[in-house]
Amino acid sequence: MKHFIITIKDHKESEYASDVCISSSKHVKNNFNIEIFNAIIPEQVDKLLLKENIKWTYPDTNAIQDFKSGLTLHPYVTKNKKARIACGLSHYMLWKECIENNEPYLILEHDSIFHKKLDYQYILDSKYNIIGLNDPRGATRKSGIFYNTVINSETNIVSIPKVDDEKVPQGLAGNSSYIIKPKGAKKLIDAVDYYGLWPNDAIMCNQLIPLMGVTKTFYTKIQNLKNSTTRD
Repeated sequence: MKHFIITIKDHKESEYASDVCISSSKHVKNNFNIEIFNAIIPEQVDKLLLKENIKWTYPDTNAIQDFKSGLTLHPYVTKNKKARIACGLSHYMLWKECIENNEPYLILEHDSIFHKKLDYQYILDSKYNIIGLNDPRGATRKSGIFYNTVINSETNIVSIPKVDDEKVPQGLAGNSSYIIKPKGAKKLIDAVDYYGLWPNDAIMCNQLIPLMGVTKTFYTKIQNLKNSTTRD
């Protein structure tokens, strides 16, 4: 398994947060090294979308009913639209690498921080193809419902909880810490080809992507940082 943290090069806050996450992994005695993945930046967006032959189809201002998926898509508050697209492309490029290398990836965003040693063998042995590791509290909508559903489960990995109307995309808590297997990555790439590129926490939803789960033990949580996708 490979291990990556998405970090914006030469961005002081992002690099600092990334260092904190890597240090926390060492502190809990994880037996792996985390590699820096240089995040896609807004200036690269147009060229990369063209190169990958994909389109950004997520709404910017008003909610829409997406006819292909049947889902209601609500816009994100974003100062710089291309920063949001760049974040999605960073994950997209790692999904492609996961398929090409044919091995699972641990993908972290720079605002992750470990508070427990990651026991990943049972995750790799599970039926799930995408598995969230993050404590949902403070990391997602209706986090209380999400949290209680997971901790009250009798299994070590829980299918993504349904916390909202079925037409609202529902996926991992924050999408800042997850393990993805090649089969899961292939499903996501196929979804982007069909529906278009969306924010990763929208396209990675249980309505579109099968066999997504979350560990009952939360290994990571989020640092209290300014969201880099909303920066000017």
